[in-house]
Amino acid sequence: MQVQGANGSGKTTLLRTLCGFVRPVQGSVHWCGQDIGEWDDDFHAGMCYLGHLNAIKDELSALENLQMSAGLAGYTLSERQVVAALRRMGLQRREHLPVRVLSQGQRRRVALARLLVGDAPLWILDEPLTALDVGAVGLMQELIGEHLSKGGMAIFTTHQPLQVAGVETRQLTLS
Repeated sequence: MQVQGANGSGKTTLLRTLCGFVRPVQGSVHWCGQDIGEWDDDFHAGMCYLGHLNAIKDELSALENLQMSAGLAGYTLSERQVVAALRRMGLQRREHLPVRVLSQGQRRRVALARLLVGDAPLWILDEPLTALDVGAVGLMQELIGEHLSKGGMAIFTTHQPLQVAGVETRQLTLS
């Protein structure tokens, strides 16, 4: 599902509410028939949220960032797994560089590589295409398509067109 709307219409607030980071003013958010406020860590383990900020440490390498992110989520990744994900994201030969030397688009690719190394069925992506070039936008369309074909779900905001082959994207427009 693509959430659309003008700047300031509440897209990010809606996504943060769906993640359980913000409590809804009215109503509730349910996952598998249960209010997300009643879930323990299992709800968050089944979700991958990528916000406006990349949530990466500039002084660490791309490889170290992904391994740290996995550790915080409660699982470990081998160097081989991380390198494969970074290469898929177009970051070959940059795995060991400090993130601070990467371009904004490359930093975004490091953040998006989290999608490849986790197994969360629900992806909640706030402006995932920010700073990406045409090739990376195409890759994101591919990744979302692969995720959906495996039974996953994706809710995202974007001001750019995002077409996933073989998938009719539902639209929610906020005003």
